Order: sequence, then C-alpha cells, then structure tokens
Amino acid sequence: MIRTKSGAATLSIASNSTLIALKLAAGAITGSIALITEAIHSGIDLVASVIALISVRRADEPPDVEHPYGHEKVENLAAAIEGMLILVGAGVIVYEATRRLVTGAEVESLGVGIAVIAFSCVANVAVSAFLYRRARALDSPALEGDAAHLSTDALTSFGVLIGLLLVEITGEAAFDAIAALCVAVAIVVAGLRILTRSGRVLVDEAPPPEELDRIEAAIASERQHHPEIAGYHKLRARRAGSRHHIDLHLQFASGTTLEHAHTVAHHVRGAIEREIRHADVLIHVEPQESVKPTGREPFRSG
Repeated sequence: MIRTKSGAATLSIASNSTLIALKLAAGAITGSIALITEAIHSGIDLVASVIALISVRRADEPPDVEHPYGHEKVENLAAAIEGMLILVGAGVIVYEATRRLVTGAEVESLGVGIAVIAFSCVANVAVSAFLYRRARALDSPALEGDAAHLSTDALTSFGVLIGLLLVEITGEAAFDAIAALCVAVAIVVAGLRILTRSGRVLVDEAPPPEELDRIEAAIASERQHHPEIAGYHKLRARRAGSRHHIDLHLQFASGTTLEHAHTVAHHVRGAIEREIRHADVLIHVEPQESVKPTGREPFRSG
C-alpha cells in the first residue's frame, strides 16, 4: 500500500510514462491527431507528475533559517506550474487539430487506436481515483493537482475514443480533429481551475467562511471552560500547502495572571489544532481593556 506523497507521485509518473509510449505508438500507426494530442496531454501530465514529486519532497522538509515558516507553499507553486503547462498543451492541440481540419488527413488502422485509448481511460480513472484519496488523506495540493490532470486525461481519452469510433463508423476523418479540439477545451477548463486554486493560496487569501466558523467554535468551546477569557479579535488564517497558519489576539479578564493566561492560551491552541488538521496556531495574549472598538476592525471579533 502506497501511503506517502512521494510514493503516490511516483505511481503517477510510472502510469504516465507507460501511457505516453502506448499513445505515441498508436498515433504513429493510425495517423490520428486525436491520439497524438492525447500523447502530448499525457506528456504534460508526466512533467506535472515529476514537478509534484519534487514539490512534495521539498514541502515535507522542516523549516530552516531561510524558510522559517516551512516549505509547504512549494506545493502550491508546483500546482500553478502544472496549470500553466496544461494551458500550453491545449494551445498545441488547438493548433494541430485546426490545421488538420483545414488540410485534411487520413486515419487508418483504428482498431489499435481504439484499444489503446480505451485502456488509457481505465488506467487514468484508476490512478486518478487513488491520487484523489491520497491527496485528501495527506492534505496535499500537489497530489490533488496531479489527480486533476489524470481525471481530465481520462475524460479527454473518452472523448477521443468517441471520435475514433465515429471515424470508424462513418469513415469521416474530420471527427478525429473535432475530438482533439474537444480535448483542448476540457484541458483549458482544468488548467484554469488549478491556476485559480493555487493562485488564491499564493496570495494568502483567507480560508472559506466555514473554516473560520470551525475555528471560532473551538474558541467558544474553550471559553465555556475558562470564563477568564474575555474575548478575542484579529482572527485570521491563511494556507501554505497542507499547513494552515492561524493567529488571533486572546483577551483575558482583569486580574488574570500572565502564567495562567499562557496556560489557557495553550488550551485554546490545542482545541483549534484538533479541529483544523495541520494547523500552526499563534495566540497573542492581552488584557481585556487593551482594545477600544473603533468600528474599523478588519478581522473578526469575538
């Protein structure tokens, strides 16, 4: 059983390498532009898988002097690069498919191509499903991006399969190029989605409201056990790879000793970390009267 990020990324590399060889061979035999574009797509996926493998290994390295907050954002950067590669591949496919539509091309020996592309569909569905499970279990954006590539590849392979079957049934080679253009559209959608997700993390966008609600629920739970907590403010959070960085100001009632406030703050931090996986929580302790409401508080107040 593959349990690590690196192991999952290595499986993706092996799968893509095999499919590239099969698609290129089938494309050369049949002359199908759809099969050749599928090979290009798998080639992009292979590069993305290599990037994912490198990034997850780098992201797992502990913080150092140059990177005191860790290396987790390398995963998000890798996902952004993967998204850009997908868009480049789509451009190549559109160009070649359009050229084939204009100039015309013969497609032959379709049985080989149909068999290869059908196998590709099954293989990509199986590997992408596995990668999605590992991405969720390990909270890995890089593996999630890699899984998205392969699931898109499975979808586009199915489109190519339909195109080749139509060519076989009707004898009209134009369906081959049309299938390739449909592949390009699906690739563009997947690339833009990955770029959008990774870009949000790279610019430190706030997490979704439901995540902040879970953090506040954890704080509220601790307030029930520690009435000396007078409130909190400036709650904010951001994400880097699988790591969630959370900080807030926790206020204590007058007369609470610093030692006791420090102990209670540790309890609050523990409650948040139990609620949010891979959380790095920083709490600033301060007296209740230290903040006077101004009506311009930029973050949530409790």
